[in-house]
Amino acid sequence: MTIVLTHATDLVVELSRPHEMGKSPAGKRRIIPIVGGSATGPLLSGRILPIGADWQTVLAGGIADLDARYAIQTEDGAVIEVISQGIRHASLEINARIAGGEEVDPAEYYMRTSIRLETGHPSYDWVNRALFLATGGKVGSTVRLSVWRVD
Repeated sequence: MTIVLTHATDLVVELSRPHEMGKSPAGKRRIIPIVGGSATGPLLSGRILPIGADWQTVLAGGIADLDARYAIQTEDGAVIEVISQGIRHASLEINARIAGGEEVDPAEYYMRTSIRLETGHPSYDWVNRALFLATGGKVGSTVRLSVWRVD
């Protein structure tokens, strides 16, 4: 069986400044509030609501465990929960540039997430029945993701 990916949407997730929690037993922890953004694509379009956050744990070797939860409100009013979990890793130099707010080409590092979407809106029941994968990166105070449905 072959896996087929269908482009669902492109996300621009707007972030505010991170809340640094310090080093915990699991690694360096931070919470990055999600304050808005947009979803534009062939299957899903709307705005990202100003709720949610990315709960990150930075591990040894510059690997960041990503755990973001937020919501998209579609153009026709449905609210869809987004649960996005993944990893980002880069060289120390690239991580320093990203942390410094520099716009680093996402091709210079690895960032991938698996996404689950959930809603009670009948027109979007299809999101409850699929897995999604995303690739992208941090651009300034945003994260930009290209999201694909796994068919």
